[in-house]
Amino acid sequence: MECIHCHGTLERGRTSYMVNRKGYHLIIDHVPAWICAQCGEALFDEETVEAIQAMLREVDRRAESLALAAT
Repeated sequence: MECIHCHGTLERGRTSYMVNRKGYHLIIDHVPAWICAQCGEALFDEETVEAIQAMLREVDRRAESLALAAT
């Protein structure tokens, strides 16, 4: 596979996924990804993206519950 940014070669590996949103910061380590050997850009498979999105929905829901409980 080819990197969409620099056209380098993508290799299987693991990386961290970081997001800042809705009043929280989340870091998920060791996420499987295709990583560019040239620029280091990570590309995630569809199933990995779906798993991350499901996790974010759950964290959003729980963060909202905490915010409501604090009021």
